[in-house]
Formats: sequence, structure tokens, C-alpha cells
Amino acid sequence: MAQDLIWSEASRCMRNAVPMPARATDQMQAMASRGAAPAFSYAFQPIVDTVAREVFSYEALIRGPANEPAFRVLQQVPDDLKHQFDQYSRIQAITLAARIGLKVNLNLNFLPRSLDLCADAIRNTCKAAADNFLPLDRIILEVTEGEVIHDHAHFAALLNEYRGMGIKLAIDDFGAGYSGLNLLAEFQPDQVKIDMNLVRGIEKHGPRQAIVRGIAQVCVDLGIDVIAEGVETLQEFRWFEDQGIRLFQGYLFAKPAFEQFPAAFYPRGSCPREWHKSVGA
Repeated sequence: MAQDLIWSEASRCMRNAVPMPARATDQMQAMASRGAAPAFSYAFQPIVDTVAREVFSYEALIRGPANEPAFRVLQQVPDDLKHQFDQYSRIQAITLAARIGLKVNLNLNFLPRSLDLCADAIRNTCKAAADNFLPLDRIILEVTEGEVIHDHAHFAALLNEYRGMGIKLAIDDFGAGYSGLNLLAEFQPDQVKIDMNLVRGIEKHGPRQAIVRGIAQVCVDLGIDVIAEGVETLQEFRWFEDQGIRLFQGYLFAKPAFEQFPAAFYPRGSCPREWHKSVGA
């Protein structure tokens, strides 16, 4: 019944959207005329649940067509077209993930100002999901906290509208940008991803520990899942595990894999040399 309601709302959303193929074509033609239509693809990195020992989601990470780093793609897009490119690239991420057999959630990044500058940004994301038979309740949109949000209340209202369709929301790089605490006060996302600069070496850094404990407690009080991202060492993992965190992302578990879903590795028991391998896709 809940799934039927989600699809009903998604259908309404898509009927109201500007037809995606025409919009996407217009965007790419405009970018091409400006020399700003770079070829690109995606790598995927798992977010793992270390208690259930399974992949919870895969994050889509933009790459060049031969797995070049993201900055080589993004530096080709002019600032005045970056939000249109943000929308178009998200559509391509959904299409690729579906083609290679996604079976879990999909985390997608988006720039907050896309909601204001591209009226159909999320609606066209919904349509791409439907075209690829991906239920909306398996899409998790990550708000990039580093971009300034001028009107938190308006932004939160827009996000909650799409949330009503079943899409889940996360605040990415929490603790790194301008908007995290203010945004958290206006709306409560489904997930908060702790910025990797707070994660790095946390087992021996008291101030970071205090900050992360505070963030984690706020999230517990608000019913928000916490993800520790950028975890690279067993010591970092053990510290977060001791705080009750169960969702992780980082090289300790799996590196991003180009155009495929990598298997994830998990520490097993109390022995740091034992590892368990699981394919979660």
C-alpha cells in the first residue's frame, strides 16, 4: 500500500514535469555550444551496514569516460551551467546504475541551488527513476553542504515536498560547510554523513571525538541515521563502532569501482586481521 502511494505521487510529479528528453537535450546542446559538454561516466562506492554485514547503498561518483577523476570532468563545465549539468548527470547515474543491476539504495549528489535554478531538477530525477524501474524509496539525495543556502526554510519546504514522494535525503560532508546546523534545524534528513576531516585520526583526537559525539547524539534525538564517511583505518572504524555507528563508507571497506558495484569487506569479530567479504549489489 505504501509503495502504491509512492508510485502514485511519483506519477503525478512526472506528469507535471517538463518532458525530460527535450529538457536534457536542450541542456546538452547549450553546453556543447559553450564547449561544456564533457564526456563522463560513474564509479560506485558502497555504504555498508557493519552490523547486518551488507551493502546498504551505493553512492554514484562522477568520473571521466576512462575513469578520470571527477575534477577533470567538472572543470569543463562553466559556473553558469553547473546546475543544469548537475541535473543531467544525475539522470545518467540512475540509468547506468539500473543497467548494471542495482539491487540496493542509490545515493546521488545534488547542488542545493539546483532546486531554485532548475525548476524540474528533482521531477526529472523522478522520471529517470521510473523510466529505469527504480522505486523512489531507494533513491537517497545527498545535499552538498558546502554550497551556500540563503533561505533554509524555503529550501527545507522544497525538500520535504519531494520527501513525500518517497525519496530519502542526506546531508553530505556534515561539519565541513556553511549550512549544516541551520539546515538540520529546519528539516530532519534521513541521514547525516560525517565529514571525513572529522573522521581522520579520530581515535587519537579528543576535540574531534567531542564534536562527533555531539552530532551523533543530536541525530539519535532526531531519528537520523549517521554515516561515517572516508573511513580508511581499522582504528577509525573501531572508534565509531564503539559509539554505536553502524553505517560506514570508505577505502577500508571498498574503493570506488568504475561502472560496476564492488564487493565490500568487513572486519569480523574482535580480530583485526580477519575480514569478511560480501557482495551486496
